[in-house]
Amino acid sequence: MTNYPKANADIFLPHMPDVARCELSLRELNQMWRLIESSAKMNCPAEARLLLPAMVATRTGFAHLEQALVANLVQEKVRHVLAELGTQARYAIDILVRNLFERTADVGFLATDADLCRFVAGLDSLDGDEAHSQQRARQRLSDYRDKYTVYDEILLLDLEGRVLVQADPATPVSVSRDPLLQQTLDASGYLETFRATDLRPGKPRALVYSHRMLHPDSGEAVGVLCLCFNFEQEMDAIFAAYRDPAQRANMLLLDAHDRVISSADPLWIPAGVRVPTNADGQPQLLMFGGREYLVRTFSSAGYQGYPGPAGWKAQLMIPVELAFRAGGAQSLAAVEPALMQGLLSHAQAFSPSLHELMSSVTRTTRTIERIVWNGKVTSAANDHSNADGSHSGGVNKLNTVLDQITETGERSDALFSHSIQDLYQTVLASSISEAELTSQLLVDMLDRNLYERANDCRWWALSAQLRHGLAYPSDQEAAAIGQVLSYINSLYTVYARLFVYDRGGRIIASTGGDDSGNIVGQYISGDTLSRVVALRSELDHYPEAFGPSAFYGGEATYIYHAAIRHPEHSGNVVGGIGIVFDARPELLNMLHSGVAGRANMRAYFVTPEGRVLSSSEADCAPGSLLELDAGLLAQAHAAADGGSVSRIMQHDGQYVIAACTRAAGYREFRAHAEGGDSAEQPVLAVLLQAFGPLRNGAEFPAQAAVRIERLRDSGPDFAIFYAGRTLMALRAAQIQEAVPFAKVQRTASNGGPGTAAAARIGMLDVPLSGGRQHFVWVFDLALLVSGRPGAPTDNSQVMLVHSGATVIGLLVDDLHSVQQFDLADMTESPLVAGDAALAPRLIKANQGNLLIQEIDIERLFARLRA
Repeated sequence: MTNYPKANADIFLPHMPDVARCELSLRELNQMWRLIESSAKMNCPAEARLLLPAMVATRTGFAHLEQALVANLVQEKVRHVLAELGTQARYAIDILVRNLFERTADVGFLATDADLCRFVAGLDSLDGDEAHSQQRARQRLSDYRDKYTVYDEILLLDLEGRVLVQADPATPVSVSRDPLLQQTLDASGYLETFRATDLRPGKPRALVYSHRMLHPDSGEAVGVLCLCFNFEQEMDAIFAAYRDPAQRANMLLLDAHDRVISSADPLWIPAGVRVPTNADGQPQLLMFGGREYLVRTFSSAGYQGYPGPAGWKAQLMIPVELAFRAGGAQSLAAVEPALMQGLLSHAQAFSPSLHELMSSVTRTTRTIERIVWNGKVTSAANDHSNADGSHSGGVNKLNTVLDQITETGERSDALFSHSIQDLYQTVLASSISEAELTSQLLVDMLDRNLYERANDCRWWALSAQLRHGLAYPSDQEAAAIGQVLSYINSLYTVYARLFVYDRGGRIIASTGGDDSGNIVGQYISGDTLSRVVALRSELDHYPEAFGPSAFYGGEATYIYHAAIRHPEHSGNVVGGIGIVFDARPELLNMLHSGVAGRANMRAYFVTPEGRVLSSSEADCAPGSLLELDAGLLAQAHAAADGGSVSRIMQHDGQYVIAACTRAAGYREFRAHAEGGDSAEQPVLAVLLQAFGPLRNGAEFPAQAAVRIERLRDSGPDFAIFYAGRTLMALRAAQIQEAVPFAKVQRTASNGGPGTAAAARIGMLDVPLSGGRQHFVWVFDLALLVSGRPGAPTDNSQVMLVHSGATVIGLLVDDLHSVQQFDLADMTESPLVAGDAALAPRLIKANQGNLLIQEIDIERLFARLRA
């Protein structure tokens, strides 16, 4: 996870009521710890003298954890709000720039249309009928605009700025004095202009792509073509797709001077005002209009070498009082508990700071349990006032304090754990939301891209050079068609090749011969040809199903076809054009744009059956089957309006968040009924975010300790603990104390199986009075008792036990409690026999429903001495 600047908790805490309530509860617990400490000092100072330093340290530790928890809660909440805003902003600007890139190619192609160039040069007057010539030109512009609904106007102007013809008669323009005309005539390529212009009267601004037009014979500039992009409509579509559905945040498009170009909610933040920006993602509040906001700003990295309009960026702004109101954890209520437990066991992967905090809480809780356990063991061992084993008044008071410590420790642990678990689930819910948004982006990019491909083939099929060349075939015409295709392919770099074929399906011209072989003279398939010839009008096209093609080196791709019609008899099809999408890099570019460098994320385009079209995972080739829960794909495919479906699941040995969205179309694209010649193949985008490998049951933390009913107030005290995942007991008088296993210095075993040396796992440094050090050997109790070695974890403890003057350490899984039992609770063990058995007796607890193995300390030491 990338480093992220720290949020100032004091600034954000007043806007997080749930965190503020948590902070209040933590302070109340801190007061409880102080009261317990004072009670111990007043009521049993002698008995508690050894516990007080540990109690003070624990209280201080909890106070630090309180501060760390609150700071981390604030930090994580701010981080995820900013991340969500940033994802929306980045996707919005990327989508816009990809769209505008296509416009830069369109204007370059249309400016070379032979019929339009002849008209602007004055060479297209039919028998001197200028009105008829103008009508033909207007119809041609309308035909182009019908193919691309992204344009609301197309104009042709002469060198003096007079409008020769326009596609939209509803807003007539006779002449333009806009300086962009001369700037366009002086430029060799396209010009991109965004501002108010007399080319679009009545509009406060327009996005115009202009290109000069040349005389067909002399090559001199004779006029200017202007394509007017329907900017407002496009921004409305982007806002609708990527703005927060709850509309708590406003989405903006900004210019290079941080002024609002377009606003999702102009009544809230209008166009023209200057707003604060946050390109670095700093966790800070920014003031605008007397209100504090969290802000995220993104510029585009460009697409195909096109950077987008200079300085444009997308921005999300959310008022701080609304930023932290969203829920999300409820959406995880249906997740199978074992699945959630497994995923949360990898919390370090998605929230390292909270994982470390939870580990610290666990360590502190273990410390409290050990303090209480050691305190009860010590009090039992030192209490000799009553012969029957009952406790004296001082010890009873100490036990009361120890019980209070236990209760308050449990409350502290529960509060910390609950707060952290809730936040983990909030983090996961945020990840699910981000995965859904990413899968939505992927199908949106795909649909928008294929929309352009479907329109390109129909647009280029109108080219006068292509229509004339097929209607009156010759070698010279074929060469001219090849030149036109090469020019188009240089503008539209997303194609591997373009080719034109005659009425019989024979390819007469093609680009891309140097890279993947010359296909001139080859034939398209009979099925494809029959479908192209049967296309009813210039508005129709035929998409081949995604699959391997000889025209793409045998790799899988999309190929789009349109019929080319006779220049004088439009009802006659004289051939067709095929455009080969460069699918491998282009689809990967989309997937990688969605993944955005996140190492634990993989993205796919698949069919509803799970057949892969493209994958960000190198090992998952097109045509292979994505082994995924079929129910997820089916649910996404059936979702209305391309809705996203997500869930936490297992996949490929990992815990993953999976999100899936069906491609639902862009503008009129995918609007055709299924089964028609223009019907597109259904596509789903799948996003998988992995968090770690599957766990087996043994890897999960131990379940809550078994509760032992307290029935006795007399009898010997027994220290209860886990070893080899089994409850065992030792006389409390035989135990000195328990210490964390982390303090053990490990040594290599040098004994054979079944020997004491084989169970010896390390040494422990035990401080004595006067600052002296004493080293004791540590043995694996589980191995000694059962023959199966224990598995040390963070909860493992070492009990220091003694027999006479000899002290050793025993590795156990965990501590449980200190309980009183008498002879009536004892029975001989039927599980073992012989004098060598280390647990010859069983303690019957909970009315005989719970059996605890009692370790015989003398037999244990005898075996170790042997």
